[in-house]
Amino acid sequence: MSIVDTAPDVIGAQGPSYGRVAGHGVDTSHGAILYLEEITVMFDGFRALNKLSLDISVGELRCIIGPNGAGKTTMMDVITGKTRPTTGTAFFGQTMDLSRMAEHEIAHAGIGRKFQRPTVFEHHTVFENLELAMKADKRVRPTLFARLTSEQKGKIDEILHLIRLNGSETRLAGLLSHGQKQWLEIGMLLMQEPQLILLDEPVAGMSDAETARTAELLNELRGKHSIMVVEHDMGFVTEIARQGVVTVLHEGSVLAQGTMAQVQSDERVIEVYLGR
Repeated sequence: MSIVDTAPDVIGAQGPSYGRVAGHGVDTSHGAILYLEEITVMFDGFRALNKLSLDISVGELRCIIGPNGAGKTTMMDVITGKTRPTTGTAFFGQTMDLSRMAEHEIAHAGIGRKFQRPTVFEHHTVFENLELAMKADKRVRPTLFARLTSEQKGKIDEILHLIRLNGSETRLAGLLSHGQKQWLEIGMLLMQEPQLILLDEPVAGMSDAETARTAELLNELRGKHSIMVVEHDMGFVTEIARQGVVTVLHEGSVLAQGTMAQVQSDERVIEVYLGR
């Protein structure tokens, strides 16, 4: 399913800048944009999440790592409303209870999610993909008769430069490399002005050069958006984590948390995930 189907028109700051971390209606006065508290998810007796608690600060880039089956995808499903927690609470800002909101309401509130496999409109140009993702009135009549304003064109140009696809505006998205498609989809997310971005293994299948460029891109977004990155590539995580917090999940709960150096030296993390 396309990104504009799953996350249309999020609430964000108005104006040409894509990078404002606190949108209208999102109360982040306490400094955190996401709270998960004692989240448990049961599937036919299997505990996919087990009293999971964590929070993400405004403008933070948080890396989530852990073995397969640790609960990383289920956690993102809870945040985006795809899965309801069996017990526990999930809040966006101080007041939005995600467990009581539908998926489209969560998208409108300002949470954007990118899945591992890129989903772009391959028969449309790069420019058209960004235009289709733009936060705007998606009803048929306004769309048919819409004309881009200079401000909207400026915003698309800004995103094109950010994702390094300026000069490729008229190229069909289907002709892009795998990494370029990933960047385009991140650009489509940014067009929707999300306050919190969830990225699921963004560098899977990328070349070394594309992986390095993606690290540069996320480091540029740091502080302008709150970002949660789920990834297995430890070299990439090291590059974007810097002195930020890395959370290690195991069996549905937080096993360890700290700087990359701290989690890499944690005997529990070494045993269940990193190895020696």
